[in-house]
Amino acid sequence: MNDFNPDAFEQKNLPFTVNRLSPSIGGEILDIDLTKPLDNITKELIYEALLVYKVIFFRDQDLSTEQHMDFSRNFGELEIHPFAPKKDNFPEVLVITHNEKSKGRENTWHSDVTWRSKPSLGSVLRMIEKPQHGGDTLFSDMYAAYENLSDEIKDKLEGAIAVHDFANFRNRLIKEGKSDAEIKAFNEEYPMPEHPVIRTHPDTNKKVIYVNAAFTQYIKGWDQLESDEMLKYLYSRASVPEYQCRFAWQDNSIAFWDNRACQHYANSDYWPNVRKVERVTIIGDRPY
Repeated sequence: MNDFNPDAFEQKNLPFTVNRLSPSIGGEILDIDLTKPLDNITKELIYEALLVYKVIFFRDQDLSTEQHMDFSRNFGELEIHPFAPKKDNFPEVLVITHNEKSKGRENTWHSDVTWRSKPSLGSVLRMIEKPQHGGDTLFSDMYAAYENLSDEIKDKLEGAIAVHDFANFRNRLIKEGKSDAEIKAFNEEYPMPEHPVIRTHPDTNKKVIYVNAAFTQYIKGWDQLESDEMLKYLYSRASVPEYQCRFAWQDNSIAFWDNRACQHYANSDYWPNVRKVERVTIIGDRPY
């Protein structure tokens, strides 16, 4: 039985080396060239590494946009984000640039696109231009966050359902002058989905906290105050340092994280310097 233990994984005959960033989350995958197509064994082991470490990192990968997408497609179909800026001729590629005119906004603990009925399996982000100092990304292990909840809270959350929404994007669209008809069309295309507060990972069968401060609105059927208090507590679990790893970027570094198992926080400490990344997102399944 695979318990996705880092020690056991690192004892395998791997075609790459792993540098673990913390006891439970984060692993740098060394001695691999992602500009070349992956054979089936390497592809399977990279995916297993993702399940083991929740987020994996690659250094010095000078990929073209096509190679970035080809690598990501090894693990599933790529989504097109309806609200984020995209790369010309590559609608699956998000271009996120911050500079003196645009402060970083991703400094909230979150899992990507939980406002979709089928949220992301994972995201693959490449650093195009890093700031001279700062701009690290933190990742938090939501398995550990769940496992360390009290039995009383675990019991209380059994079967609980949370409602998610793209509210922050909607507010931005309104500020940008989108019409009521355009906003209504987005609301109809992306109705507020309901996901378990505690989801089960489809590959590891482990339980994970699956609410986040960016997109979760409330726990269905709960009194508002009770819902707000519980969500505030669950959000705070991502901020526990013992559950985290921190990645210091270099140009051409890549992070591939499992949105079903971890949350991330892009540190916005570099303003007014430039930070430019490109990201593709792999479609996942409906949480249960």
